[in-house]
Order: sequence, then structure tokens, then C-alpha cells
Amino acid sequence: MNIASESHSVLRRPVTRTAIVATIIFIVAHIVLLLGITLPDKLYFDEVHYVPAARQMLLPVLQEPILNPMHPPLAKEIIALSIRTFGDVPLGWRYPAALFGALALVAVYLGGLALFESQERAIAAALLAFFNQMLFVQSRIAMLDIFALTFSVFAIAAFVHGFRQARPQSAFALAGLAAGLASACKWSGLFVLATCIAIVVAIRLLQGWRARFADADAADWYRPELWPDFRLAHFVVCFVLIPSVVYLASFVPLYGLSFSGLIEAQRRIFADNTTTAIAGHTYMSSWPSWPLLVRPVWYLFEKVGDDRFAAIVFLGNPLVLWPALIALIVALRDWIVERRRDAFLVLAFYLGPYLAWALLPRTLGFIYYYLPAATTASFVLVYALTRKRAPRWLLWAFVAVGCAGFIAMLPVTAAIIGTSMATFNRLMLFQNWI
Repeated sequence: MNIASESHSVLRRPVTRTAIVATIIFIVAHIVLLLGITLPDKLYFDEVHYVPAARQMLLPVLQEPILNPMHPPLAKEIIALSIRTFGDVPLGWRYPAALFGALALVAVYLGGLALFESQERAIAAALLAFFNQMLFVQSRIAMLDIFALTFSVFAIAAFVHGFRQARPQSAFALAGLAAGLASACKWSGLFVLATCIAIVVAIRLLQGWRARFADADAADWYRPELWPDFRLAHFVVCFVLIPSVVYLASFVPLYGLSFSGLIEAQRRIFADNTTTAIAGHTYMSSWPSWPLLVRPVWYLFEKVGDDRFAAIVFLGNPLVLWPALIALIVALRDWIVERRRDAFLVLAFYLGPYLAWALLPRTLGFIYYYLPAATTASFVLVYALTRKRAPRWLLWAFVAVGCAGFIAMLPVTAAIIGTSMATFNRLMLFQNWI
């Protein structure tokens, strides 16, 4: 074997390993998420809004009024395709959620690789994202959030990969594509796109001011020589043109090429997502309370036998998400004091999708809006648990604790398992959780 072929083989090995691990994560997660997914065998919680909208898309002639006009159509189009494939039954409604939940974990793994350049830490990030409980619950219900999350995390993975490159054009274009798909599922997908744009603009402003760190280091989050060939035209294509085209294309199956129909659809979405005149809701909560898991949402709670209940609660695993708040402080310290690039990126993609909710005048909020930030919190945790000379066992001990918490919450997470009133009362640690 000559030197050139040996070099090619060495480069190919990490790619092959990554593909194998990603495939294993997808298959295992897909199987686990499908277990008992057809229970309950009726529409529950917000499925009553999105499944009828998907059914309407399957009609030979689209009827007016269009159902659920307050969200873009892509996720509902995916659900409609599943209903056409598997039938108008629980599996048909929920299969895409399980599929995209498994893909979301693959995206977390790829994002972890891009951030930490470590298979071990990337796998740990994927496990923590699964054990935080939120992704599991949202991957088993026909709602829109899991679709937006999956595309958003792929966008993050692509952007972080490009951030490290001298020529990031291709990676940033993929990030823009994924962010456009996320936005076509739900407008909250725009938050990741906005975060990417904010990072690039901040870097370019500092470079324009010729800013330099006195004791510059290769691990700094900002470097004056970053992306020397990335021009304004590349920025516009990657973060404006590609996302816009992808987003608008998702409306074509509903409105064809009607410009007026397309504009009216955007007006209705904008009106709903910015209005302050929305009545209260039993499970509503404000954005500052989400990281503290103050107010969960009960998707399902019904009696199925003598002292047996089918329960599905969207809460979050306290053993994962409460420690993540401490990890955030650690990452913030490292970014400010040590200017670490990985600390900067994990903070940006946690705080961007989370704090964006603080900018909206909309008063109605739910803890499941925290899903993207809760998922990227796994990056923050892995960063904090593996920084400097932290012992290797610490990360895996924490993953084991998270797994234990996830298992303990299964009676109020999966309807197929069910719970007794005694178990329910034991798991509901605080009065406001009920």
C-alpha cells in the first residue's frame, strides 16, 4: 500500500466509526421510542389540533378553512405522509415523532463530536439528552416540537463543525438548510438560526474592529483570522437565502405558487405568535420557571383499572436538568475568564433558543417550549463534567444517575407502564407539579 492510500484509509476510519455509532444510536432509540407508542389509542393533548390538520392535507381538494393555520405546515405534512402510509390510527399519527426523536439523538451525537472531538463525550451527550425525559415524551406524541427540535440540533451540529473550519461555507449552508426546515415546522426553529447569525455577526464585528486578545490562544472563541474567505455573499446565501427558500417551499403543497395565499399564511402565523391577547391556561408557565421545572404539563391522566392510571407528564428529569444550571455557571466562567471556544458554543446554543422566548410579547407559554434548550443542556453538562482534569468516571457516574431518574419517572412518562395513585403521589415531589 502506498503512502497516499494509507493516508486516505486513516482519514476514512473516523468517518466509518462515526457512521456506525450514529446508526446504532438511531436503531436503538427508534426501537425504544416505538415501544407502546400506540397507547393511548385515541388522540390526546394537542394531537387534537395537529392530526386533524394532517388529515385535511390528505383530502383530494384542500378545504377551507385550513386547520391549525398558526403553525407552518412541514411537520403536519410529515404526519400526513405517515397517516397515508400506516393508516389513520395511533401508529400513523405518532410514528414520525418516534422517527424524528431517534434522529434528534443522532444530531446530538454529531453535535457532541463537533464540539468535543471525542466519541465518548458525544455518546454521553446523546444519552443525557435521552434521559432528560423531555425528548422521550415529545417523541411519542403527534405534536410539532420534536420535528423542529431535530432539524434545529442538526443545524447546531453543522454550524459548530463549520465554526472550526477555515472555509465554513459548506457546513454553514447545511446549518441554514436545517434551520429553514426547523422553521418550516414551527417558528421557534428561527431561534437557532438567529443564534447562528448572532455568532457570525459578533465575530465579524470584532474582526472589523481589529480586536485582538493580548495573550491569544488557539482555543479562543474569537480569533482575528477566523474564516478568511467567508464573505458577505456567503453569509446571505447560507443564513438568509437557503433558509428562506426551504421554508417557503413547505407551503407550496397547500397554496401552490399563490403569492397572496403565502403572504396571508405568514400574517396569520405572525399574529398568533406575537399576540398578547391570549387567555390563561391550566398548565401555562413563564420562561424563567422552565429550567427550574416549576410547572409541568400533564398530557394524559386517566383511570384504566382499579387504582391504575395511564399517565404522561411533560416535566423533565430533575437529576439531569437541575445540575445543568450549575454546569451553565461553570461554562459561563470559563468563557469569560479563559475565553474557551467550546464553553462559548455550548452557552450560545443553550441560551439562544431559551432566552429568545423572553423577547416575545406573547404571554402564554408552556414548559415544552424549553425542549430545545433542555436538549442542548446535555452539551453544557458534558462540558462541565469533562473540563480540565475531571476524572473519567465522573461523566459516566452522572449519566448513570440520569438513567436512574429517567427509569423512576417512567410510570408517569409512558402510558403503557401506568401508575398507581401511591406511585403518582411519590413522584410528584411538589404541589405545583400536580
